[in-house]
Amino acid sequence: MGKNTVFKTREGKNDVIKHYDLFLEKRALSYEKFYVDTVYGKTFIIASGEKGNPPLILLHGSGMNSVMWLRDIQEYSRNYRVYAVDILGEPGKSDENRPSLNGPYYAEWLKAVFDDLSLKKANIVGISLGAWLAIKFSVNYPEKVSKLVLLCPSGVGKQKKSFIFKAMFYALLGEKGIDKLYYKVNGNQPIPEAMLKYQKLIGKNFNYRRETIPIFSDNELKLLTMPITLFVGAKDIMLYSDKTVRRLGGLLPHVETNIISEAGHSNINDVNKIIACFTIEKCKRSELA
Repeated sequence: MGKNTVFKTREGKNDVIKHYDLFLEKRALSYEKFYVDTVYGKTFIIASGEKGNPPLILLHGSGMNSVMWLRDIQEYSRNYRVYAVDILGEPGKSDENRPSLNGPYYAEWLKAVFDDLSLKKANIVGISLGAWLAIKFSVNYPEKVSKLVLLCPSGVGKQKKSFIFKAMFYALLGEKGIDKLYYKVNGNQPIPEAMLKYQKLIGKNFNYRRETIPIFSDNELKLLTMPITLFVGAKDIMLYSDKTVRRLGGLLPHVETNIISEAGHSNINDVNKIIACFTIEKCKRSELA
């Protein structure tokens, strides 16, 4: 499949994409699906909502694709023109090209997506790696971002080194161990069976990134002058939520911070709370415990 392959086999890729399409078919959602061309590769997008509504970009996390947003899109599209973008080099329908996270490449790629969609400015919601990309883009093209919502963002605080050892330990326990790992990543909350099976299918067939996600400098983060809302999970086993809140809140006093007590890393996207951030002037600022 070439040097840019991120799937282990062509058959595995086809299986992941087949189930992607099944998720779309089963969801009672009015949507369009299309590709846009960029210098870094073709990019797959799911669009929903009236074209005259304010634009909202959704950026998923690593090891996933826009399937994770399908439930949320139904709510967002009531008031926004939603674009769920499959990130390059992840297990979705965009090209498998995986530029380095160091350098301007991913920001330039997303700028090309904005240009193809004729978006002068948009709101962005990103989770984990998608939140890192949202910050990266906003640092490089702040004039393009109306408001930024960051869900458990990478690149603000360091990743917990203990997570790698926990992942290795649970992998040794077989399928039950993998189930337990996903359960813990989800803040010890149940995962819908169909989504759990899909995550395991991706894990079986996808080559995860080995590149360390870069940490943004203070000077970079200080360029984020647009309205920002941060959500982190108190039970996040991958990132230090308290340090993320303290650092971003300390550098940017205008950031509204929210610590969700029962959330982990992957179940932070509470659609109603996020929608409230767009529809009221200020979100309630949570205090660190």
